[in-house]
Amino acid sequence: MSDTGKETIQISALMESSGVKFGTSGARGLADDMTDMVCYAYTMAFLQYLLESKQITTGDAVAIAGDYRPSSPRIMAAVAKAVVAVGCEPTNCGFIPTPAVACYAMKRNQASIMVTGSHIPDDRNGIKFYKPAGEILKADEQLMCSRSIEIGEGLFDSLGSALIASLPAEQPDAYSEFVQRYLNFFPADCLNGYKIGVYEHSSVARDILAEVIEGLGAEVVRLNRSKKFIPVDTEAIRPEDVALALEWSQDFKLDSIVSADGDGDRPLVSDENGEWLRGDVAGILCAHYLGARSVATPVSCNSAVEKSGWFEQIERTRIGSPFVIAAMDALVANGSENVVGYEANGGFLTATDISLDGRSLTALPTRDAVIVPLAILMLAKSFNGSSISELLKQLPQRFTSSDRLKNFPTELSQQRLKPLTGENIDSNRHEAEAILGDLFGDVTAIDNTDGVRITFRSGEVAHLRPSGNAPELRCYNEADSEERAVEMNKTCLEILESWRE
Repeated sequence: MSDTGKETIQISALMESSGVKFGTSGARGLADDMTDMVCYAYTMAFLQYLLESKQITTGDAVAIAGDYRPSSPRIMAAVAKAVVAVGCEPTNCGFIPTPAVACYAMKRNQASIMVTGSHIPDDRNGIKFYKPAGEILKADEQLMCSRSIEIGEGLFDSLGSALIASLPAEQPDAYSEFVQRYLNFFPADCLNGYKIGVYEHSSVARDILAEVIEGLGAEVVRLNRSKKFIPVDTEAIRPEDVALALEWSQDFKLDSIVSADGDGDRPLVSDENGEWLRGDVAGILCAHYLGARSVATPVSCNSAVEKSGWFEQIERTRIGSPFVIAAMDALVANGSENVVGYEANGGFLTATDISLDGRSLTALPTRDAVIVPLAILMLAKSFNGSSISELLKQLPQRFTSSDRLKNFPTELSQQRLKPLTGENIDSNRHEAEAILGDLFGDVTAIDNTDGVRITFRSGEVAHLRPSGNAPELRCYNEADSEERAVEMNKTCLEILESWRE
């Protein structure tokens, strides 16, 4: 404690001592480690950085929202306390999707903060920070982490809990504006005749999805609303969610089932048979419907995007929305038009305004789960009223499968992958063949853009990567058939499991 009665805290040191660190989508950690003091300090660092760089000014409003985790209301209150401490005004947007609060704030040139752990279990949580122009990128994150902040005496108890912290009254504008965004862009009653299941679980997107789809004329069947948080991961769909979709499709005769992860920025979309679409395949279809000319997408995504011939330019990036956004920004700076991005988790981003049939969709350069099912349904309709399964046949037949090993420390993942990431490409290739060559054949290429992406002579792919925001080791596989991709993924995970020893 200094002579002024204030404690100075270095953010980088707090990250180490608390265990709450930055990944690919903001700060995350165990909910118990995300004390009020930790969350207050991170928010102070973010807002002071924006104030000093003149991206916001004292007195500006800062939008706050959260997901349905038990710890989210507490953390939102700690965030609001920090907003007041820097001289700004907190706006409580309630429990709405991440893209909804970001869209609301960007429209008003305001900063915003979303309290969410996304798809991970509710013993963890996180905070996503948005500048008035959109998501913080890696350069912003580094500047935030290098900061020191001061905390006044008497704000927190010895356990880091705020002595006084509360949220202002919730206001509904961010929710209603996000619904209207899609009702204004798509033609009135364009989904007439469709019967759509909305898998609600604990996603903050559940009511918005249902309201938009009903507003466009479809019949909606609401499915499995839950008071308990359910960690739905759109890149590693739980077996129970696979079984539920098949059952619902048969029982209710649905044209599609739609859902999203906890904070509503990653979509789930099924065909009429209850088969979930891969997020990267959904992204290709969404981009095509929107008339995209340039696409940014991570190196892990399905190569059908190149093979389709639908797009003028495709930029491959590291995994994570900050890298997709940076690539989109570069495309726009170079004069590209109709620029979009998507990730393997299905999250879809637009860097430029999109116009279709006289209607405009303003740019939203952050992951969105609502636009994807709507675009896919409309694209299927444009193919002589085809089903989604028939629409999928329009794509080159490349299939991906992915899963992850939980509770796999990031440090161990990096250690195991190190022999494949050296400067000597031939050495990397030989190491990869020693691990996987007997199973999948000769290695023809190694890509270390993000993790290790191994291409075999057959054209099959195995991509190994530590998660950027959880202690998980992820594996992505690509092949010419779904069965083969699933088989490869299962085999790779069995090998990776032995790496724990």
